[in-house]
Amino acid sequence: MAMAEGVAVARMAVTRFSTALSRIRPGQAITIAFGAVLAVGTALLLMPISVQGRGATFIEALFTATSALCVTGHIIVDTPLFWSPFGQVVILALIQIGGFGVMSLATLLGLLVARRLGLRTRLTAVSETHTVAVGDVRRVLSGVALITLTTEVVVALVLTLRFWGGYGEEPGRAIWLGVFHAVSSFNNAGFALFSDNLMGFVADPWICLPICAAVILGGLGFPVIMELRKRLVMPRKWTLNTITVVIGTLVLLVAGAIALTALEWANPATLGALDPAGRVLAGFTASVMPRTAGFNSIDVSQMRDESWFVTDILMFIGGGPAGTAGGLKITTFAVLFFIVIAELRGDTAVNMFGKRLPRSTHREALTVALLSLALVVASTLAIMLMSPYGFDRVVFEVISAFATVGLSTGITASLPPAAQLILIVLMFIGRLGPVLLGSALALSIQKRQYELPKERPIIG
Repeated sequence: MAMAEGVAVARMAVTRFSTALSRIRPGQAITIAFGAVLAVGTALLLMPISVQGRGATFIEALFTATSALCVTGHIIVDTPLFWSPFGQVVILALIQIGGFGVMSLATLLGLLVARRLGLRTRLTAVSETHTVAVGDVRRVLSGVALITLTTEVVVALVLTLRFWGGYGEEPGRAIWLGVFHAVSSFNNAGFALFSDNLMGFVADPWICLPICAAVILGGLGFPVIMELRKRLVMPRKWTLNTITVVIGTLVLLVAGAIALTALEWANPATLGALDPAGRVLAGFTASVMPRTAGFNSIDVSQMRDESWFVTDILMFIGGGPAGTAGGLKITTFAVLFFIVIAELRGDTAVNMFGKRLPRSTHREALTVALLSLALVVASTLAIMLMSPYGFDRVVFEVISAFATVGLSTGITASLPPAAQLILIVLMFIGRLGPVLLGSALALSIQKRQYELPKERPIIG
């Protein structure tokens, strides 16, 4: 009898909880979920079992948990020396939740948004994306899980064999190193179990290239990966999103690699001490990592100011949407680029890769870009007022945090706690902001029954 009453009470509690969740907007649900996971992760890292020496302070635990959950890679303590094996497992779990969870939640959010639109709009969205059918949530999430697991297992296997056979690591240690860096790289996190990150492997292609491959794949975005699985050899059937992300990724990787390799070629503190093959590999790696990964195989703090500027641009643009990458996103940047081209040509419509963009897309891209820029500017100014560091270093840290990259000029750990809190907020906003803003824009589309009279202000 008592057991039956207990089951009834449990069912009633579940029903009430489900009802409460149904009343919460998708954006609010995602924020609450990430906040809850962040609180649990911070609490776990505050436990004595999570550290190797002294206990972690609240800001150290919160900063590390935020950086891991938001797949950033920013650190204020040495990961392999400060955190115990248990703490490293917690970090790895947060990275996996942050990467897989964001992709899954972004997909679910898209489905929730589609359901709130009209039937004709839903059918149009499904037809245009060629990736997800409304209501087919199980297939979508299983596809995300399969891609994630397959990539991480393959990369982990390659890295494990290299750490074991090439560097004499014990089998158990080699497996842990392989798994940790595979998960960290695919999720674009940038956490490493070496105090100098990947600098000890700067000229080793068996370490750098698998990690770069995982970073690029994770940064393409889930919709692109799903479509490439089906139509890899049929580019004419790719959607506009896939075409834009693939072309944009190739252009940024090649341009970034050429620029950074040329700028750092003779710098003895970065590429100058390597042989030509090592310089090319290090330059390519340096171009891949600003795509929101955060690993570094050269000393970022010793790079030239011009290289920092190039890296700033790559970080701010970021990777593909609905994936593990952060930043403004390639698609947003591409839309802005073609808006400028159309205006210079005097075109009446904005065309991109043979397709005409709706005006709502113009407004969304401009809104995201301007809000992102305003956030970076305000945060840079605030941190400069709090710290003794100059503009170049501070703006690098700010963009790196907002774009969830994790690269650093070496000043993050020495910033005052208030400045570190700003970086924490930036990482959180950078990870969730684009998704939440995108949903808000999609859900706020309303057709007015009237229009105001036109009047043109003077531009320029």
